[in-house]
Amino acid sequence: MSRSDIMIHIEPGLSADARSSLEERMRQSDGVIASRFNPVEEHLLLSAYDPDKTSPANLPGVVKSPGHAAQRAGV
Repeated sequence: MSRSDIMIHIEPGLSADARSSLEERMRQSDGVIASRFNPVEEHLLLSAYDPDKTSPANLPGVVKSPGHAAQRAGV
């Protein structure tokens, strides 16, 4: 299994419950290995994924589907 990382910028100001829910949603996404918010920059979500199973272009959509603004950081 290969592994790559992606950082996704989420709108600031999400509650701890909303961040936890998004982390879990990402972890349940096919190909995602791990996902967590940066404890200092709470609007940045770091996810490790298997590039053989998913694409970095698909992952922000996982966060957007429940109605959150999200985009790949550093692009």
